[in-house]
Amino acid sequence: MARRASDEPLNVPVQVRFTAKGIPLAVRYDGRIWAVAAEPVRWFTRADWWNTATRAPVGCGDLISVEHWQVQVRLTSTSALRTFELRREPLSEQWLLAGITDAGAAAA
Repeated sequence: MARRASDEPLNVPVQVRFTAKGIPLAVRYDGRIWAVAAEPVRWFTRADWWNTATRAPVGCGDLISVEHWQVQVRLTSTSALRTFELRREPLSEQWLLAGITDAGAAAA
């Protein structure tokens, strides 16, 4: 099953293991460990801060940058690739699985 851009985000909590340089190595989702099999892509968006907290303590850090990673993952070396979109909200340590796309689904 593929999630397309028009669908609602999944927002499922996941665990992500990173290299020492901060690059995703693996994602634990649905009780399984998915290994990253291709170069991940990272980007940032801005949270809608005007609709969230109105006040923040001085020095609490970045309150508006939402971190995203697009990673191609697989369960085994012979299984099909899937694309996971990961997201982490400002000041949170919890990663969320925003969406899943199966390989070949983009062409459909």
